[in-house]
Amino acid sequence: MEKIAVIGMGIIGGSICASLTRAGYEVDGFGRSEKSVLRAIEKGYIRRQGADIADYDVVFIAVPPQATLDYLRNGKFKDGALVMDICGVKQAPERAVYETERNYRYVGIHPMAGKETSGIDSASPDLFKGANLIITHAPQTQSQDVAKVKEYAQKMGFGTIVECTAEEHDKKIALTSQLAHIVSNAYVKSPQVQGCHGFTGGSFQDMTRIAGVDEHVWTPLYACNRENIVRELNGLIEHLSAYRDALTAGDDERTSELLREGRLIRETIRRPND
Repeated sequence: MEKIAVIGMGIIGGSICASLTRAGYEVDGFGRSEKSVLRAIEKGYIRRQGADIADYDVVFIAVPPQATLDYLRNGKFKDGALVMDICGVKQAPERAVYETERNYRYVGIHPMAGKETSGIDSASPDLFKGANLIITHAPQTQSQDVAKVKEYAQKMGFGTIVECTAEEHDKKIALTSQLAHIVSNAYVKSPQVQGCHGFTGGSFQDMTRIAGVDEHVWTPLYACNRENIVRELNGLIEHLSAYRDALTAGDDERTSELLREGRLIRETIRRPND
């Protein structure tokens, strides 16, 4: 059986450990904090703390963007090891891999899963149950490596697996994840948020659920995908301005038209199990 290591004992790294361990794999952990690694051992998510990354056949990198790039450029991996990163952008890691000589095989992945909380105590062997997984392809990507990633994904409980280029990933994720977090974070800045207890329902909960981003994690993530995010922000601001202008002018017909346009587009979006 392959020797597997996970670098990063946060919610995603910890959940990779937990789900693979439950599936019968032997997994070791690396982390910036010894406390998080020891907690992962205590919870039974990993077998032990890793000592030398070059000892492992398979490595998952589950750390923030800059640390991910550093590992991909400078990590001392075993010859022929299969290395995967879970970074929320994919073009920057792919460039880091292929801009220099490397002795390892690489596949970029992005688990579309998480919670509002973070850290090893938020990890779970069930975090990926039914979740989407994105696998990115470069011209150098080997089909047998992708097949191996899919094998691990199945063991971890993922549902839909999407394959695309790193460029397509970053364009889509700018809308479906990164812009959504910006909108939620900006939404809670209204002064009406204070004292709104008792006035909220599902809409408010949906809009604010992801407002509590960790700025130390998300700022460098945005920096890696700046152009795509700015394009989506500009589009959103243009659409919001149209609603504002219609309401300011008292043009109820235009407001209704705008709402109808959005409703019809929403109806074209595939739901899970469609």
